[in-house]
Amino acid sequence: MMQSQDIFSTRDYLITGGSGLVGTALNGGKKPSSSVLNLLSPKSTFEWFEKNRVRNVIHCAGRVGGIGANSAKKGTFLRENLMMTINLFESSRVSGVDKIASFLSTCIFPDNVKYPLTVDQIFNGPPHDSNYGYAHAKRMQYVQAMAYREEYGMNIVSLVPCNIYGINDNFNMSSGHVIPSLIHKFYAAMKNKTNVEIWGTGREKREFLFANDLHQIVAWVMDNYNEQEPLIISPDEEYEIGDVVELIRKEFEFKGEVTYNGEMSGQFRKPSDSSKLKKLMNPEFTTLESGIRQTVNWFVKNYKKARK
Repeated sequence: MMQSQDIFSTRDYLITGGSGLVGTALNGGKKPSSSVLNLLSPKSTFEWFEKNRVRNVIHCAGRVGGIGANSAKKGTFLRENLMMTINLFESSRVSGVDKIASFLSTCIFPDNVKYPLTVDQIFNGPPHDSNYGYAHAKRMQYVQAMAYREEYGMNIVSLVPCNIYGINDNFNMSSGHVIPSLIHKFYAAMKNKTNVEIWGTGREKREFLFANDLHQIVAWVMDNYNEQEPLIISPDEEYEIGDVVELIRKEFEFKGEVTYNGEMSGQFRKPSDSSKLKKLMNPEFTTLESGIRQTVNWFVKNYKKARK
């Protein structure tokens, strides 16, 4: 078992999206707000890099959301994620950044694909229709990383995590990812004494990664991994959404009715192959039950300030 490292607090690191789910899970580093470092603005991005001259970048900023937001705002998700990465990579190139760890998503994989997901299949077909704007933007983030590595010799490594959840997540019931939106739904149902409707059939399957587990992994990546090939990050365990619902129901001791809306279904499965990561560093992963318990407890205690 690897011990968590604190390299971000002792080296010159920029963590984009520092107030978000992944950014807050990474301890230390410079985490400017979007009002200080606006990645949608070339001018703001270039000026920030000129003034700060960081040597390492962990790029986890992005316009993200669950199936509702991805389906409704495909153009916005495409445009904003493309702009952020273009501005960040170019500013990093001009200022001479040593290394970038670039967060992608399993959404980049084709809808019709051979399981488990492996990095050699990324471009073997179009992504799922429900999130193709976000998915194509993330594919292009990987393409830009390859192109900048080839032309400019930049050390940009790409990380492909499965569905991340945890403390400081976006708990919006419409735009959040599955676990935080479910937690908020059950919280609201308990408070208002109503029932809970779940998007999907409950049989869809996902892999889940507790955000706090990323600190040790990203620390290791920044010290040890320099390959162009993306590195998949996942515990390699699938859970039916219905089972996730039951874990959350248990935490809230919810006694009301739970129904499923099968018309709001996304991709059915996305099992991934993280065997390379496990061979290289053997990371420790929090169990889903423990991660959900920690996330529920945090949300209940911090309801007023939580993103929702």
